[in-house]
Amino acid sequence: MTVRLTSPVPVSCFIIAKNEADRIGPVIESVVGWVDEVVVIDSGSTDGTIDIARGLGARVVHNDWPGYGPQKRFGEDQCRNDWVLNLDADEVPTDELCREMIALFDHGRPPAPFYRFRIKLVYPGDTRPRLWADYHNYIRLYDRRAGRFSDSPVHDTVQTSGGRTVQLRGVAYHFSYRSFSYLVEKLNSYGDLQAKTIRKQAPTLLALRLPFEFPVAFTKYYLLRRHFTGGRKGFTFAMINAFFRFLRVVKLLEAAGSPPRSPTNSSDSPAS
Repeated sequence: MTVRLTSPVPVSCFIIAKNEADRIGPVIESVVGWVDEVVVIDSGSTDGTIDIARGLGARVVHNDWPGYGPQKRFGEDQCRNDWVLNLDADEVPTDELCREMIALFDHGRPPAPFYRFRIKLVYPGDTRPRLWADYHNYIRLYDRRAGRFSDSPVHDTVQTSGGRTVQLRGVAYHFSYRSFSYLVEKLNSYGDLQAKTIRKQAPTLLALRLPFEFPVAFTKYYLLRRHFTGGRKGFTFAMINAFFRFLRVVKLLEAAGSPPRSPTNSSDSPAS
C-alpha cells in the first residue's frame, strides 16, 4: 500500500518501535511517499528494526522506554512539522485513508486541528480484517500545537485543548498480534503494568467482580465486538481476552494487598 506525490505534505509521521523488524516495513512504506518525514523512536531493538527503518528512508532516534504516553510525547518533540501523524509499528493505513489525509492539505492548513480514524484488528496470519471487525477509533493526525499525547505510562491518547475533531472515513489495518501465543504474552505483560500503575481499588469491590469478570468480558468480545464472525480465531481471541480481564482483577487484588481466598479450603489444602 503506497501513495506517491511529487512533493510531500507538511506532516511528520512518528512511530515508536522495539524489535519490529517483521512488521514495521509496510507501515513506513505506506506513508514514506507522501509525508515530509518519517521518524522512528526506537527503544533498543536488536532484530534489524533500525536498519530496515533507515533503509526505507526513516530517521531513527533512540530513547529508552519510559512508558507509552511519555514515549509518544518524546516522538512529537522529534518532529520538524507541527502537523504530525502517529502510527504504531503494526498499523498500516489503507491507500484510501492516505489519500483522504493528503486531501486535507490541498488548500493549505486543514480546517480542524484533530482527525481520528478507525484502526481495525487483523487476526494472526490474516491479511485483512474480518467481517464487521472491531476497531479502535483514535486521534492520530493532529496539530501538536493544539494537543499532545498524555504522559500516562499505560494509556496513549491525544489530549485536546480545544478545537474540532473530525472523523475520517478511511481505516488502518492493525496487525497487533504475531500469534495467539504473542497475544497471551502481551496481555499478561500489560496486566502487570496496569496493576503497578492503576490507582488501588477497594478489595471488596474487586472480589465481587471476580465471578462475573470472565463471562461478562467474553460476552462483550464475542457478541458485542462481533468476534463470532471470525470463526475459530474469533472464539480463541474472545476467550483469551476474557481470561486476561479476569486475571487483571486478580492482579489488582494482589496489588491492593488482599488476594482472594477460599472460605472452605486452607492455603495448604488441595482443591476439591
